Amino acid sequence: MSKSLYFTSVTMALALALTGCGDGAEAENGASSSSAVETVAPPEGQKWSTTVSQTEDGGYVMGNPDAPIKLVEYMSITCSHCATFGEEAFNSIRDDYVESGRVSFEIRNFVRDPLDLTAAMLSRCGGEGPFFALTKQALSNQEQMFTKAQGMGEATYNSVLQSEPKVRFVRLAEELGLISLFQQLGISEDQAKTCLSEEATAEKLMSGTQTAVEQHDIQGTPTFLLNGKKIEGTNWAMVEAALKEAGAR
Repeated sequence: MSKSLYFTSVTMALALALTGCGDGAEAENGASSSSAVETVAPPEGQKWSTTVSQTEDGGYVMGNPDAPIKLVEYMSITCSHCATFGEEAFNSIRDDYVESGRVSFEIRNFVRDPLDLTAAMLSRCGGEGPFFALTKQALSNQEQMFTKAQGMGEATYNSVLQSEPKVRFVRLAEELGLISLFQQLGISEDQAKTCLSEEATAEKLMSGTQTAVEQHDIQGTPTFLLNGKKIEGTNWAMVEAALKEAGAR
């Protein structure tokens, strides 16, 4: 086994052993403010909701990079609670909070299993601009992905995972129907296969998951940080309340 393949396998095992979906540890209250934070206008001709960049932590952040209120979500594409949160919250976070310039919203992939890792790699295939839209669509496709995974059968699934690293996630994405899904979202088949063959991307995602466990004690998804501190709650009502308490109102 190559060093890089060994690293990915060991880290995957660690992440699966320590984490779950919607099973986070106790959290602290986020930063609070007694008064509302002023809105911040974007540069002329721009919108904060289309201002997206990759962060040093390996996530993607939408909005004013200097926003005084910074919301981070650790999420897994195979987590049903994350899919529910995305459906309930994404449009409101973007339109009601990020556009004001007061709040930035960062997603950090917290990969839990090979299906999650495959989808996360594809969500990054188009770079910064389409990341949030691709992630949202991947979450919306969760049920169909699970159905196809169950239809694979154990023998096929194990055969795919034992493939060479450069073809492993390509084969898995084909079996799950993810390449055709992302084609509909603007990622060509060749582009998708190139992204899925990049072993360094898989290793970086797994490394980010391990770092999240070690540095922020992330135990489940979704888990949220507000200005660097974990907050209580995994649903939109609780997260929105924390945002308002921090001055986003």
